[in-house]
Amino acid sequence: MGKEYERISGRLRDFIETQPVFFTATAPLSGDGKVNLSPKGVRGSFAVLDERTVAYLDFAGSNAETIAHLRENGRITLMWCAFAGPPNIVRIHGRGEPVFRDDPRWARLIAYFPEVDHSQHGLRAIVLVSAELIRDTCGYAVPNMSYDGDRDLHAKRFAREDDASLSAYFAKKDHVAVSMDGLPGLPLPLPPAP
Repeated sequence: MGKEYERISGRLRDFIETQPVFFTATAPLSGDGKVNLSPKGVRGSFAVLDERTVAYLDFAGSNAETIAHLRENGRITLMWCAFAGPPNIVRIHGRGEPVFRDDPRWARLIAYFPEVDHSQHGLRAIVLVSAELIRDTCGYAVPNMSYDGDRDLHAKRFAREDDASLSAYFAKKDHVAVSMDGLPGLPLPLPPAP
């Protein structure tokens, strides 16, 4: 049934790199805080950096709970499900951090995402995740579903924004600069694009 892995390689790596959607889960330290679960799915926005490190692009949205939780405590779980083909679920439990555009690592990390036009999605951060536990489980109860294609709505919505207008957009949102639980979220105004 389930198995633990020492590294992200071979069949496991192939599986996670070919899934059209994955999910992230984070939570604040407070027992009263809200757990956050987010779907991710822009083609080319996920990368395996090495056998124990992955990263994904964090795009514009109405909140920044994942960023806030990572800034507070770093805990994150990523999950992929096979909605077609043989059943499988893969989880990476680890420590994550948001890397913002003014970070010296930005230029090196952004090179892992050549397929994504960064100007179209309101790119806010790169989330860097170091795996502490890598495991899979059967996925027998996950339904078969077909993948019809990517939505273009996000790119259409945010392609017309620049740093100033994105910062203004985020400033109007209740839970971007500060999370639902009052934690620091996205730094505003946005750090300048390199």
